[in-house]
Amino acid sequence: MANEPTHVLLIEDNPGDADLVRLRLVESKSDVQVNCVPRLSDALACLDVDTPALVLLDLNLPDSHGAETFRRIRQKAPNVPVVILSGQDDPALAMKAVHQGVQDYLVKGDVTTKQLERALRYAVERQGLQRSLEIARQQQLEFKNQFLSHVSHELRTPLTCIHQYVTILLDGLAGPISPEQTDHLKTVLKSVNQLHAMIRDLLEATRADSGKLRIEPRCIDIGELIQQAVAMMRPAAAEKGIAIEIGLDPMIPLVYADPDRALEILINLLDNGIKFTPPGGSVVAKASLVETDPASVYLSVSDTGRGIPQDALPRVFERLYQDPNAVDGNRAGLGLGLFIAREIVSLHGGRMWVASELGTGSTFSFTLPLYSLAKLLSPVIVHQGRLREALVLVRVELTPFSNSLRGSWKETCARCLDLLRRCVYVDKDLVLPAMGAAGPVETFFVVASTDMERVGIMMDRIRGQVGAVPTLHSSGTLRVTAEPVPALPPADPRTLEQQIWAVADYVTGIIQQDLWSGPDFNQKETRQNAN
Repeated sequence: MANEPTHVLLIEDNPGDADLVRLRLVESKSDVQVNCVPRLSDALACLDVDTPALVLLDLNLPDSHGAETFRRIRQKAPNVPVVILSGQDDPALAMKAVHQGVQDYLVKGDVTTKQLERALRYAVERQGLQRSLEIARQQQLEFKNQFLSHVSHELRTPLTCIHQYVTILLDGLAGPISPEQTDHLKTVLKSVNQLHAMIRDLLEATRADSGKLRIEPRCIDIGELIQQAVAMMRPAAAEKGIAIEIGLDPMIPLVYADPDRALEILINLLDNGIKFTPPGGSVVAKASLVETDPASVYLSVSDTGRGIPQDALPRVFERLYQDPNAVDGNRAGLGLGLFIAREIVSLHGGRMWVASELGTGSTFSFTLPLYSLAKLLSPVIVHQGRLREALVLVRVELTPFSNSLRGSWKETCARCLDLLRRCVYVDKDLVLPAMGAAGPVETFFVVASTDMERVGIMMDRIRGQVGAVPTLHSSGTLRVTAEPVPALPPADPRTLEQQIWAVADYVTGIIQQDLWSGPDFNQKETRQNAN
């Protein structure tokens, strides 16, 4: 094994340059096996079959050009060292390539046998060293995360005990206490709650660093979520004499995001806005659509506080960063809130940024993906180039008993959703993503390619399989209803795509009505009830 030749993948479309590189390698008497391909697509295919010790790469190929060529190679083989072979002596390009991860940059016409031999040897050694350092860094990070996670969990037990006993004293269950003692105990309770929040943020940051932070996207009404966040923060704003307002674009469709995580971001931003805004100021939460990005909703929280210095703006999303000029009362956390918020936004495929000027306040903005129902519906409701003759919207509602535990109820609903997906025909019916409605009631929708006369077969199947989940009997109830999706006129002048969007808009309207109205919304007479 020690005598095996070094495998080099040469990606070069110029036969003369390829022969020159081979000649230089032969002259160096290096035990090297060269596989030469003229196109990027050929190179990617080779990397699927075998991993070379090194890649010699010409950036300008028939099917790729410039930095994109290198990016595609690194994406396919991230641990393989790459040496650029360029026809031009460009120091700026060479430096940029090195910053992007290239091990060396050689000019074809000037390369000598010794230079090429040395470049290959050093590239392999540097890449191996970088790989070893990265492994060591990951091990240190994992150890640190395990340590922080262990300490955080251990701290929760005594803090919970302190919280319980302080609450008992404040509630008078251990006997009467004086007003002065009440104030002291409230201070203790406030500090305990701050420690709980710090531990929670520390655990979340640890999960983010280790890639274990998870989201559960649902169809949500972002307007309702903003109103919920503002309602939760309004008492804190009122206590400080700060106005808190909402600005919503009424044309925003459903958003596909984790409602708990999105609420967490909004509360964090609103809380920061209230903290850093003086009495008499205002905080505004907005949601809007932007023509240049039709696939996202833009959310922002603006305040009229003192603002952030320009030199601090690039650092506000760093973990553990806190404004050194903030007064002590505004530094109750660990500086992890914005770091965690940005990680959550990134998991949704969005981005987060801040704009601020001293003396005029700050605006924190982020994006979340819109829910495109039309794209999901198209392969289901279109048959032989036209819309299906009949469509029905089936609604499956799971309502927990008042004494149901949240964790076990969540697992029950996940099991029911899995069974619901098995109750439909994949090519004719579509189970929509779970709804992010407020409260414990879980609602699932199915767009079925059938009519009201035959939808009862599906509803019976749902009742039989979903209703048979053992934990559902002991923790909640199942209700199944259905209503027809209005048929479009036979001579509808709109294109097929426009007709699909019309159906999607109708279904979206029903879902939004459900999200706003909750489980007790008025059903139409045409609905069939499973009870």
